[in-house]
Amino acid sequence: MSRTAIVYDAYNLRHTLEGHPENFRRLQGTMELLAEEGMLDKLARVPSTPAPLDAILAVHTPQYLERLRTIARGGGLLDPDTYVNADSYEAALRAAGGLLNLVDAVLWRQVDNGFALVRPPGHHALGQQGMGFCLFANAAIAARWAQRQHGVERVLIVDFDVHHGNGTQDIFFKDPSVLFFSTHQFPYYPGTGAATELGADEGYGATVNVPFPPHVGDKGYLEAFQQILAPVARRFRPELILLSAGFDAHWLDPLASMGLSLGGYAALVQEVMALADELCAGRLVCVLEGGYHLRVLAHAVLATFQVLRREQTPPNDPFGLPVASERPVHALFDQLKRLHNIRESSHHSMPSRWLEWDDDFGV
Repeated sequence: MSRTAIVYDAYNLRHTLEGHPENFRRLQGTMELLAEEGMLDKLARVPSTPAPLDAILAVHTPQYLERLRTIARGGGLLDPDTYVNADSYEAALRAAGGLLNLVDAVLWRQVDNGFALVRPPGHHALGQQGMGFCLFANAAIAARWAQRQHGVERVLIVDFDVHHGNGTQDIFFKDPSVLFFSTHQFPYYPGTGAATELGADEGYGATVNVPFPPHVGDKGYLEAFQQILAPVARRFRPELILLSAGFDAHWLDPLASMGLSLGGYAALVQEVMALADELCAGRLVCVLEGGYHLRVLAHAVLATFQVLRREQTPPNDPFGLPVASERPVHALFDQLKRLHNIRESSHHSMPSRWLEWDDDFGV
C-alpha cells in the first residue's frame, strides 16, 4: 500500500453561492462519502494553511490580488461565471496553501502521494484574472513552489478536467521547465486548447493539448494517455507530476458531453501513477478541479484514493457506463503524433483491469 495523504479545510466551504454549480456541497458530500466508506481512516492528514503571498505572486500579479481582495470584501463577480464573497480570498489562499503543504510532504518523502480536496478550483485562473469558477491557479502555484522551494527542475502537469486548463497553459506557455498536458472537450469553454497550441519561444512543444470532440469515452481517453502522454512524459523526464483532477468528463456530469465512467477515471489515474513510478519515484500530487454531479464527484474522488493507495479491489461504480457509443479519435492522435514528433507509442503499462476491453483494442 502507498502512504497516501489528504488535504481538506472546512474553511473552504465558506466560499459558496447558492444556485451556482461550484458550491460548498461539492466538498461536503465528498467528505461524507469518504467517511462512510472508511477511507479517511486510511489516509495521512496534511494540514491546510494559507499560502505565503510570495508563492501566489510567483504566478499572479499584485494588481490582481488587490482587485480580488477588494471585490471579495463586499462580494460580487470577477466575471459572469466567477463569484466571490467575504470568505473567498481566505478560502483561495488556503486552497493553494494546502496544496503546497502536500507538495512539501511528497517531496520530503513523508508520504508517497496525495490528493488536495480544495476549492475554489484553479486551472482557469490567469496570472492577472480569475475566471471560470477559479480564483488562484493552484496547480501552477504548486509547480513554481516545487521549483523554487525544493529545487525541482521539471514538473509535468496533467489535466483531465473536461474544460481546457487555459490558465495553467497561459502561465507556462513560454516555459520549457513545465510540461502541460490537457485532455478536454473542444470546442467548448473556455475556447482554448487547440492541438496546434504548442507553446512559444523556449517553451515551444511543452504544451500538449488533446482537444476531444464530445462522446469520446473511456477507451479514447486511455489511448490518449498511453499514445500521447506517455511518450512525451518519458522524453521530458519530470521530477514531479501534478494531476489537475476534474471529474466533469463523466457521462452524467451536467456541464459537459463526454463519456467517461468511474472505471475510466480510475484507469487514467493508474496510468499517471505508472508514469510517476517510472519517471519520478512515484511523486504524484493530485488537486481537485471540476466535477458538478455531486454523487459522481464523491465516488470519483473515492476511486482516486483507492488507486493512489494501490488497493487491489476495483472501485465500485454505482453509475455504470453511458448508453451512447464511443467516438473514434485516431485521426486526432495521428495529428498529435506529427505535431509532437511522437514516432512510436510504446506502452509500458498493462491495460487497466478496471475497464472492459474489446479484443481489437490494443495495448
